[in-house]
Amino acid sequence: MHGGSAVTDNGGVLEMTREDFEVLVAEALDRIPPELTRLMDNVAVFVEDEPPAEDPELLGLYEGTPLTERGEWYAGVLPDRITIYRGPTLRMVESEGGDREGVVAEVEVTVVHEIAHHFGIDDERLHALGYG
Repeated sequence: MHGGSAVTDNGGVLEMTREDFEVLVAEALDRIPPELTRLMDNVAVFVEDEPPAEDPELLGLYEGTPLTERGEWYAGVLPDRITIYRGPTLRMVESEGGDREGVVAEVEVTVVHEIAHHFGIDDERLHALGYG
């Protein structure tokens, strides 16, 4: 345990409060290079506990129009939405024997992955770059 960590060992179930998980997401966003965050446009990041029932293992989701597909028509639209899911992330890290550091690493990869979709980078290219 690290001082003040809200991750507890509850009979083998890795737990982290929603607030602590949100802090990890915010810290991951803070580590995105400024030259990239300056280019992000009309995007909001959210944390939810669980993904849609049809995809229970989903770690993150990008919904919106990638920068590469925006044209003159793109005005007055709702922000792109990036959602990071707490439950599946904690369960996946736990199943791999991970701890808080594992959650930090997984959150960072998921945030980068979803931001890449905002920039129009698909899963195939992400895998080629070593993500995912």
